[in-house]
Amino acid sequence: MSSTLTKEMKDMKDCIDACNSLLRGELSAIETYSMAIHTYVGEPEALALEKIRSEHIESANLLRQNVKAMGGEPDHNSGAWGTFAKTVQSTANMLGERTAINVLLQGEEHGRNSYNAALENDDVMPECKELISSILLPRILRHIAVLETLGVPAN
Repeated sequence: MSSTLTKEMKDMKDCIDACNSLLRGELSAIETYSMAIHTYVGEPEALALEKIRSEHIESANLLRQNVKAMGGEPDHNSGAWGTFAKTVQSTANMLGERTAINVLLQGEEHGRNSYNAALENDDVMPECKELISSILLPRILRHIAVLETLGVPAN
């Protein structure tokens, strides 16, 4: 096997790993928003949170397709980060709506940082970076803006 082919295979595996990491973040977001929505049943915030959750579902599906297109196996669960995020969100839900929104906001900021890191990562292929910069990261930035609006206390 030539060294060029070996490097291409390693690059592909590294890109799959990076995309699976982002996928686990999206799966964690879906789980966390599902929990938070229960805090807002009957409240106007519920619609905004449901829309954000739907966009995380779409993002997860795009990342799954991307991993499959590279010949990889998409991750099926959110892993340790998802367990931690659900625990934190559960506690925040008990403490009230503002706390729940703030935890969601922190999660979105973590997602933004993860996507920015992927854009800077030389192991992530240009096609993957295009998906991140054109669709996935702009969604996260919109989510942050919505949550910042929801988290502002009424006077």
